[in-house]
Amino acid sequence: MWAETVAVTGAGSGIGRAVLLAAAARGARVAALDVDTVAATAAADAALAAGAADAVAVACDVSSEPSVVAAFDAAAAAVGDPGAVFANAGIEVNAPLHLFPVSSWEQVVAVNLVGVFLTCREALRRLVEAGRGGSIVCTSSPAAFVGHSGGGNSAYAASKGGVSAFVRSAALDYAPHGIRVNAVVPGATDTAMLTTGGADPDVIRAAAAIQVPLGRLGRPEEVAAAVLWLLSDEASYVTGSHLVCDGGLLAKSANDF
Repeated sequence: MWAETVAVTGAGSGIGRAVLLAAAARGARVAALDVDTVAATAAADAALAAGAADAVAVACDVSSEPSVVAAFDAAAAAVGDPGAVFANAGIEVNAPLHLFPVSSWEQVVAVNLVGVFLTCREALRRLVEAGRGGSIVCTSSPAAFVGHSGGGNSAYAASKGGVSAFVRSAALDYAPHGIRVNAVVPGATDTAMLTTGGADPDVIRAAAAIQVPLGRLGRPEEVAAAVLWLLSDEASYVTGSHLVCDGGLLAKSANDF
């Protein structure tokens, strides 16, 4: 039985939904935060069916400070203040840098980086005020460490690089409070976001079979298992770290000679 309340942003689909359901299966109380209220409600209902002690769906635009504050207030009122938070909501917009609209750049950074800041700040404020430890996991990306072979990835890479730097800094600041802050680094994972922009899923799967050492896309449930470990007391001595879950992609040299 998981004693904590777990809050997940971007819980309506993909990795966020998988983490919500994995926590639910362990008996946690869960809060499904998503800008898509229909998807959040469906995820919360699925969490209850999966075994959650309680579940609530909360509308949340992570790029908006008032929305994040209101979402945490609503979640706390329904299922209790979260002791475990997965700051996961994200978007991807790809274009050649010299053609990249400022509005699109700002949108990616607002969701992926400012959204992580606002989510973590609200979680940390509550944890510090409560005087208890806790665990936060943020979603980074291999794009924070290496160039994206598909190109046009500058905004997304910059936002995720910021997340990784943020995690290291926050981990040091809040270690004295017993609050751990880590990042998960999913590789190419079989979610709807992977095909954003109209990419053919079969083409992507074929490319993954060639490029990823394990020869396939990751499953959201596999990333969720890594996140749940970081959120749990099993990772009680882990903070400021990145858990790479990418099928070996970052370990692979581009040179095959």
